Amino acid sequence: MPDDLLQTKLHVPRLRPFLVPRPHLIKALNQGLAGKLTLISAPAGFGKTTLVSSWIDTLQTENATLPPLSTQIAWLSLDKNDHVPARFLSYIIAALQRVDPHIGVSARSMLQASPLPVPTLLTALLNDIAARPDPLVLVLDDYHVIDAQPIDEALAFLLDHMPPQLHLVITTREDPNLPLARLRVRGQLTAVRASDLRFDLTEAAVFLRQTMGLDLSEDNIAALEARTEGWVAGLQLASISLQGRQHDAADFIDAFTGSHRFVLDYLVEEVLHRQSESVQRFLLQTSILDRLCGPLCDAVCLSTDGQATLEALDRANLFLIPLDNERRWYRYHHLFVEFLRQRLQQQYPNNIAEHEIRASEWYEDNGYEIEAFQHAVAANDVQRAERLVEGGGTPMHFRGAGAYVLNWLASLSKTELDASPSLWVIYASTLLFVGQHLAVEQKLQAAEAALQDSGSDDKTKDLVGRIASLRATMAVIQNDVETIIAESLRAQKYLHPDNLIYRISATWALGVAYQFQGNRAAASRAFTKTISIGGDSIYVIAATINLGNIQESDNQLTLAAKTYENSLHLAGDPPQPIACEGFLGLARIHYEWNELDAAEQYGQQCFQMTQQMDNVDSFVSYGIFLSRLMLARGDVPGAVTVLDEVEEFVHHNNFEFRMPSVADAQVLALLREGSVEKAAQLARMHDLPFSQARVHLAEGDSASALAILERLCQQAKDQPDERLKVAVLQAIAYQANGELDKALQALRDALMLAEPDGFMRIFLDEGAVMAQLLSDAMAQGMMPGYVSKLLAVFEAEKQESDLPLPQALIDPLSERELEVLALVAAGLKNKEIAEQLFISLNTVLYHIKNIYDKLGVRKRTLAIIKARELDLLPEE
Repeated sequence: MPDDLLQTKLHVPRLRPFLVPRPHLIKALNQGLAGKLTLISAPAGFGKTTLVSSWIDTLQTENATLPPLSTQIAWLSLDKNDHVPARFLSYIIAALQRVDPHIGVSARSMLQASPLPVPTLLTALLNDIAARPDPLVLVLDDYHVIDAQPIDEALAFLLDHMPPQLHLVITTREDPNLPLARLRVRGQLTAVRASDLRFDLTEAAVFLRQTMGLDLSEDNIAALEARTEGWVAGLQLASISLQGRQHDAADFIDAFTGSHRFVLDYLVEEVLHRQSESVQRFLLQTSILDRLCGPLCDAVCLSTDGQATLEALDRANLFLIPLDNERRWYRYHHLFVEFLRQRLQQQYPNNIAEHEIRASEWYEDNGYEIEAFQHAVAANDVQRAERLVEGGGTPMHFRGAGAYVLNWLASLSKTELDASPSLWVIYASTLLFVGQHLAVEQKLQAAEAALQDSGSDDKTKDLVGRIASLRATMAVIQNDVETIIAESLRAQKYLHPDNLIYRISATWALGVAYQFQGNRAAASRAFTKTISIGGDSIYVIAATINLGNIQESDNQLTLAAKTYENSLHLAGDPPQPIACEGFLGLARIHYEWNELDAAEQYGQQCFQMTQQMDNVDSFVSYGIFLSRLMLARGDVPGAVTVLDEVEEFVHHNNFEFRMPSVADAQVLALLREGSVEKAAQLARMHDLPFSQARVHLAEGDSASALAILERLCQQAKDQPDERLKVAVLQAIAYQANGELDKALQALRDALMLAEPDGFMRIFLDEGAVMAQLLSDAMAQGMMPGYVSKLLAVFEAEKQESDLPLPQALIDPLSERELEVLALVAAGLKNKEIAEQLFISLNTVLYHIKNIYDKLGVRKRTLAIIKARELDLLPEE
């Protein structure tokens, strides 16, 4: 369990003696276990946490007499610092591991990834829970302090995929942004509201007499219950004020009127003023803390009796809530601490920053970096906050705290940022790291403007180097080779020798630029250097993938596969999202080896990771791969649809530099579809010579195709992958031109390049014309082992395509699959289906794959035909 997590947040709050029995609510909570979610939603002070704690105590008492399969409890008390998904999920895992240390072992490895792979992490976590036989309740206390859409989405995912062993309980002051209506309709939600939690007259009497020890008449109890409307906190506040003045209880109750806010102000004044000056000072000074312990209070108050004071306040029932059984950590009642902070601001405004700094120092000394940073920010100590963000070499936003850093920087004025230009650079770096690329350049320009009047000392030079390194990385995203090289070299010139994070980034970016230029040797050297100095940096994973790309381009498929597998090992298990390109590399290689099922699986893993990243073009590469896979399986309409979606993605995200590769794939699909004229227009528009050669062949103009291929052959001398592609198409073009000897010679060249690493699809994808060429080659004894293997696959695919369709479904389609099938038959694109059904594109692809498998087909047209035969579609 991570050392920087507060263990006290994982304890069920200890019950007070003489609790008011609430059997009807306990019964409701017990019945709610049959569903997915119990929501206890009411304003502050209605006893939400107390009710759940009491219910848990009842469950545990009952479990002591039950056989092994008994309900176990995981508890998490939330606070405002938990709005960052990585931190929130860290605590979720920690809470679950108090029940079973095996839960979340694999999920924890993903918490350092950026962007955070939330669906993959939750899937691993839910799988761990599903493997347990015991029922498990996860309680999230005070969920209203979380105001983060990603966390709401994560909980919605959890609820949608929750195994039957798990039940979620949420206490909150306001309804969370979760699919409550859907859960309610399905009978999976139990809701306890303020109206349920209010004390009735009998409960109020028990509370006032037994819990609070007041000797009040029935009339006084009825009057007080009516004044507070059964609000538990109001009754408690009134009871504290009534201590020692029960002789005039009727007068006090008569005056006890007004809204909750005013009543609270009055009663807290009464409570606070009854304390000694030293206790009042302690309460005000420590009100800046979300959690309290003796040593922390001593640090803030410059005292030595913090623990004793906390224990005295606890005994006095003064709105102090113990968070563990040892009574080492506490928190104030939320309403009480809000009042205390207001009083502190009114009475001692000039001392608050001093208290915040002491808290920050204590948290830093004890290893709580985020809390230390938060209190430095509250003290408006910019220099201290900046130092904490820098993190001694590894910036805080590199360690999953990007949201905290961005919130702080956004709160600073331009004057404050200009006074420390490094803050602008941190701002830009954090924006880049969390995927907000469009705002990066503006912050870099602001940094340069702030640096104009600075000298040329080492710190200024290093900032210049950081700016250049960030610009180089931005240029990588847009494939701007000249900018990558210029900024990377500038970064290496100015960065301090010890600034490894940015030096590694610049070295990697330079390698990418060389790779874009086709200078594979220089790129390999840069990536190798990145790996040698990068340690566990994310750039090491990226450089390893880049090396795999180069090996793949050199037709070294076996070596490239090993390199991609190594990148996945470096990326962890489950891997960080950056590993999507490693999965895609393996998908392409297994496709080329004609291992289509394995290729599809790797491709799906790539796609899942692309959904976790913004403003990256990996989805384009995946879409191109998927179109090739669909063509190989005969699904031409599906390939065309996928490429249409990829083109839309390119234009929407301003990745126009990717359009040539997309257009190349589109030409291939259009030619398979028979749309030669459209293919010709596309090849001309994007000036794609290889695609133009294919179009000429489709038009019957083999001479023009050969002329283009001859030029391409000259250009591809140092590019093994391009030489192989050209040789294959030259063989087809020579055959079409009636020059069989030249066709076989070109085919021999292609086979010689392809045979060492087992290329197959590059021949198989050319169809019948290539099968005939290979038969001619076999007749001449050309590379018989390799050629016969290729011919055998051709024959197997021909036999498979000739098989009759199955006549009945062994596994019927689900209701959702029938919906998807109907929309496919209506001609909708995958993205349109996703939008209409309010599901993700990945889910659409998953359903379509299941439909194909169940119908025994491999393409849309056959799926529709088979579905109509089985009356699975509505009449046209």
